[in-house]
Amino acid sequence: METVDQLGSVEIASAVASGELSAVEVAEASLAAIEAREPAVQAFIEVSAALALDAARATDAKRAAGERLGPLAGVPVAFKDNMHLIGTHTTCASRMLEDYESVFTATCVRRMLDAGATPVGKANMDEFAFGSSTETSYFHPTMNPWDTGRVPGGSSGGSAAAVAAGEVPLALGSDTGGSIRQPASFCGVVGLKPSYGAVSRYGVVAFGSSLDQVGPLGRTVADVAVAMDALTAGGRDPLDSTSRDLDAAFSATLDQGIEGMRFGVVADLMEAEGLTEEVRAGLRLAERALEDAGATRVEVELPNISSAIAAYYVLGPCEAFSNLARFDGVRYGYQEPGCATLAEQTAKSRARGFGMEAKRRQMLGAYLLASGVYEQYYYPAQQVRSLITADYERAFESCDVILMPTSPRAAFAFGEISDPTQMYLSDTFTISNNIAGSCAISVPVGLGAQSGLPIAAQLQGPAFADALLLRFARVLEVQVGTLGVAPSFAGKGSVPR
Repeated sequence: METVDQLGSVEIASAVASGELSAVEVAEASLAAIEAREPAVQAFIEVSAALALDAARATDAKRAAGERLGPLAGVPVAFKDNMHLIGTHTTCASRMLEDYESVFTATCVRRMLDAGATPVGKANMDEFAFGSSTETSYFHPTMNPWDTGRVPGGSSGGSAAAVAAGEVPLALGSDTGGSIRQPASFCGVVGLKPSYGAVSRYGVVAFGSSLDQVGPLGRTVADVAVAMDALTAGGRDPLDSTSRDLDAAFSATLDQGIEGMRFGVVADLMEAEGLTEEVRAGLRLAERALEDAGATRVEVELPNISSAIAAYYVLGPCEAFSNLARFDGVRYGYQEPGCATLAEQTAKSRARGFGMEAKRRQMLGAYLLASGVYEQYYYPAQQVRSLITADYERAFESCDVILMPTSPRAAFAFGEISDPTQMYLSDTFTISNNIAGSCAISVPVGLGAQSGLPIAAQLQGPAFADALLLRFARVLEVQVGTLGVAPSFAGKGSVPR
């Protein structure tokens, strides 16, 4: 018998709108799945059952009254725990904010709720989004549903794992250097980093303000497209000065095909150090799939992409140091008791409230912004940013999208990577896109022949070509297929339809 966890967001919303399913039934199914699967996955920091059931009842009441329902009517959604939602804590997976209760709701969350989504909880993450494995969470690690001895990626690891385990069909994450796409790759789901400015960041706790972007993770490209319809509804958010109107109909144009279009391939990246053979095989499969759909392969160059990680780990820590200065135990955050002076209280509160990676990045940012060092590193990093952005602009004169790996390998085991600099290399193929501010998506292309774990391809598009990017992703998905819920979790604890 088909179970609710086998349905995508579009199918759930359609079934709720027609009365075939009630929103309460779907919410209860999602909550049952979470209860059954969380001991093995630990994707959530907080489950908001009361909020979910209240929202579901409101959706059912609207349908009973004959009111028009939104495109996400009754769809259970998990929100990364750096997104404010009244009625929940917003902890950023840190001791620093362990007890912080949201006093407002982020615009991205509000737009999902306005579209009818059911908020089932807050997903685990790397502390303050600093990490690529969700191992830096203060509360607990999250397990990869495909192999619970392996990481789900990060920093949006909880969001990706919740979708892959069938707990929810849709989740929101944030992406500063690959934090949506890399966990999507590891967990075998679809993850979109929209163009910078496409989705409001108001109410999302900042890591790197010039790099952060909110985006959806779903089981299918259609899930992601309908989420983008909701996230961009209403246009520019006046509460986020970087946001803008995005005149695009994501779901409506999803199946228009790519006949006669061009996708670019960067030959050097296919020989990059650390890229596994099973990932190369997945990329070759993706190339053939796009060509079979009528697109033409062209070779393009991104000559400065090798400098992206160096630039990112100057710009990111500098912005993080500035953004996290407010968490001092006075204005916000954990407060160390028994201190004699304000200086002592601030020092001890920050020392004991932040984890090791959060402290490492802030200390690096403090150093890089110091007098005499700033000019040596920060200015050159901004110059590299301009060069990388110009490289992309030139490349997109020759093609509509660029095909490249998402991650150099499949998910790694817990504890396998202990050197921070090696962990940072997990984002080798994703960081340049954040630096340029353009859009990118990770799409599963099967299971690796050696690892048996999900492998993904990444498609990158020009800024504000998000709808076209989703068309390419949809074609790739149709040609290659989807992975769905991780087999050991499919059907476990869900309600039969």
